[in-house]
Parts: sequence; structure tokens; C-alpha cells
Amino acid sequence: MAERTHQLGVPPQSEDFNAWYNEVVLKADLADYSPVRGSMVVKPYGWAIWEGIQNRLDAIFKATGHEALCFPLLIPQSFFQREAEHVEGFAPELAVVTVAGGEQLEEPLVIRPTSETMVGYMWSKWLSSYRDLPFLHYQWGSVVRWEQRTKLFLRTAEFFWHEGHTAHENEVEAQQETARMLEIYTDFCRNTLALPVIPGRKTESEKFPGAVATYSVEGMMRDGRALQSGTSHYLGQNFAKAFEVKFQGRDQREAYVHTTSWAISSRIIGALIMTHGDDQGLILPPEIAPVQVVIVPIARPEQEAEIRSAAEQLASELRQLQLRVRVDAREGLSPGFKFHDWELKGVPLRIELGPRDLANGVLTWKARDRSEKAVLPREAVSEFPRLLKELQGRLLERAEEFLHAHIRKTDTYADFRAQVAEGFAQAFHCGEADCEAAIQEETKATARNVPGPASSGFGEPAQGSCVRCGKPSAYGTRVVFARAY
Repeated sequence: MAERTHQLGVPPQSEDFNAWYNEVVLKADLADYSPVRGSMVVKPYGWAIWEGIQNRLDAIFKATGHEALCFPLLIPQSFFQREAEHVEGFAPELAVVTVAGGEQLEEPLVIRPTSETMVGYMWSKWLSSYRDLPFLHYQWGSVVRWEQRTKLFLRTAEFFWHEGHTAHENEVEAQQETARMLEIYTDFCRNTLALPVIPGRKTESEKFPGAVATYSVEGMMRDGRALQSGTSHYLGQNFAKAFEVKFQGRDQREAYVHTTSWAISSRIIGALIMTHGDDQGLILPPEIAPVQVVIVPIARPEQEAEIRSAAEQLASELRQLQLRVRVDAREGLSPGFKFHDWELKGVPLRIELGPRDLANGVLTWKARDRSEKAVLPREAVSEFPRLLKELQGRLLERAEEFLHAHIRKTDTYADFRAQVAEGFAQAFHCGEADCEAAIQEETKATARNVPGPASSGFGEPAQGSCVRCGKPSAYGTRVVFARAY
């Protein structure tokens, strides 16, 4: 069979980061464009990454007492009129069904952009007493927000996520839940995805429509721009009052519940690509990689059966160590093509197995983040979990070094403008919406969050004057600003 001729290469990040990203998504077989504007088809390799994220988070949610359920995709349009700030925030992005079964609907139905309204309606039917609380619910699914400017994984008309919804007796418990989920997201991003993130509270201008407070984890991509990688919202009693979600309290009085919601979406795959990738393509953290080790047999036709058998035996031993392994026995492709293909797909470790390796009793291997190959004795198979763990640590260290090299405190507007062109700026801010809007218009940067706690390394207490208008800072620390996806 003739060698496959399509190009595996992608443009260098330094030449065109946007083109590099688009090509990696397509050529690594993560996703493709659908015929519906702004929508994507997630291909098996991309979905395997998302399934890994789902499985890890789902186990965490269940371990913390949350129960999975499923709410419908269609929501009565009138529900979005009950919470004024919510409807105002989502109105430009709503997709509405007006005809079904060949007939005009009596009431239009909104394709779910988020489920707070439907959740509130159902909770009002299910909840009667403090004994029913807390409600700790979440669901996996997709939502539709009619984005005007789209990009695969980062902003699509339909995207995938989990959305958590919880109801509590009082504000203290709800705030604790909000903080707990932010901590879970911070830990998951860091220790599973090797993504260092900055946790903190959103400004009033940037909070979720209808929330009392929104918290986020913000990651830095390799082009210096920010990507919101997870959110946790304290909703107060806003939705409870809109949907009459009441309960009889311990004092026999009727009260409204305090609610939260929280989410990580499939855009986190975009964060993985843009945080860890290089000029050869993806680099996937071993913790989440669908294939952790790929074995490439190298043999002449008369040796193929022997080498293939040895590769399968090696794969079996690696699987017994709980590793995810693939033997690349595709026909008609040169070893060089396969090497480049798996590098593009970001597989953490590659083992090359040929007649010389068999004769010498060794394994020739290469880590995705390093250029040189290495050799291990054949009997040292048990070393591979350690090698994967070390690679995971190097990816986190590399991303942390990049973050710290591209975030800086700024005290003048000229310095601020220069800094947000290449990374994150930490600056004092007056907290006024008009000033924040002017900063965005003049610099294309938005307030990502007000970092906290100080233990995150970014939210140390400080006071100063707004970097733009000179008024006193409204926060007890510097705000993180950046251009964002």
C-alpha cells in the first residue's frame, strides 16, 4: 500500500497561534465543523478526552454527595422573564423553537442555554421542608448559546458540560458550597490537567446573569491570553424567589432556599491544547490522555509476525500496570509517519520496538515533551508509570513557569496597556462599571477575576489607586486583567 500523503505538520505557534490551534484541532482528529453555523462534531479522539474529564469529575461529584439527574433540553420562554437580570444577560444568545409538529407553538420554547430556570421550577414542586435540604444535583449534557464569533471547543453554538445546581437552608451553607466547588475545580485543573489556574471572584460587570457572586478559575494560554476554565456561582435567593422555591424552616416559618450553580465545559479541551501544545501539535497530560503509551512495531515483512507478537505482549504487561496502551499496527504507513501522527495527537510516551530492540533486550522510548530518545532494559516495564508521572509534573512546571513569566503588577496605564498585549496584568481597579468598560474598549482586556485566597499566590492583600482613573481601589488586592478567549 502506498504511503499516505496528507500533511501532518501544523504552522508554528510563533508565526500564527490562531492558525496553529485550528490546524491542531482538525489534524489531531479532535473535532470538525458541522453544517450548522458555529457547531462542531467531536470526533472519537476528542470525545475520549472529554470522557476522561467526565469520568474523573463525576467520581468527585458523587464522592462529595452530589446526585446526577437530567433536565429537559427545551424550556418555556416565559421562564426567562421571571428573573430580569438573567433574561437580559442571555437574550442575545437564545435559540428559540416556535414551530413543532408542523404547527405554531402556543408558547415558544428556548433551547437550554443553562438550566437555572427549569431547576427552580422543578424544585418548587419537590421541596417542602428543611429536612429535604440540601439538594445537591448535577447533570451532564449540552447547551446552546448562539455565539456570533465561534471557534472549535472555545466558543461554539452548542457545547458540552456538566452543570451543578444546589439548594441550601441558608447563605452560609450555600457560600460554603460555592467555595468548595471552586476549590475542586482549582485542584482538578492543576493536578489532573496540569493547568495552573488563578481562582477568584468576578467583578460585578463580569458575573453570571442573576448571580449574587460569580467565582472563576482563569488559565493562561501559550499566547498570553486568558481562558475561563470553570465557574462557581452563589445565586442567593434570586431564582428561588422567581420560582417560589420555599421550604418550612426549623422555626416552622416559610423561607426561600439559597442556591448555587457551577460548571466546567468542553472548552477545557481548548485549554489543554493551548496550554500544553507545541509546534508539533498536542501534548496531553498523562492523567487525562486517552492513550498514555503507543507502541510502534518496526519490522520488515518477514519479521512482522514476531515483532507484532512482542508488541502485543508488551502492551499486555503495560495494561496490567493500569496504563492505557495502543499498538499501532496500521498497514501501509512508515514508522516516521506514525511517529509524527502520535506526536501530533499528543500521546505522552512512545515505544519503538524493532528487531534490534528484541535482540538486545531493550525498549527504546521517547517522552512527548522531549526531543531525545532513551533506552530501558526490557524487564524494566514497571518504570513506565513513574515516567508518566514525571512527564505530568514537567507539564505543570512548564505551564507554571510560563504563567509567572507573563503576569506582572502594573501601576501606570501605559505599562498596563503594554502588559495586556502579551500576558496578564495585575492592577488596582476602582470597581466602577464605566471604568471597566473603558478599559476593555481601549485595551481589549477584561477583568478576569479578583484573586483569592492569598494562598493561591495571586491575592495578597494590597491597596492602591485605579490603574486607569486614579480613584481608590474597590478591592483589597490587585485585579487580574487580560485579553481573553
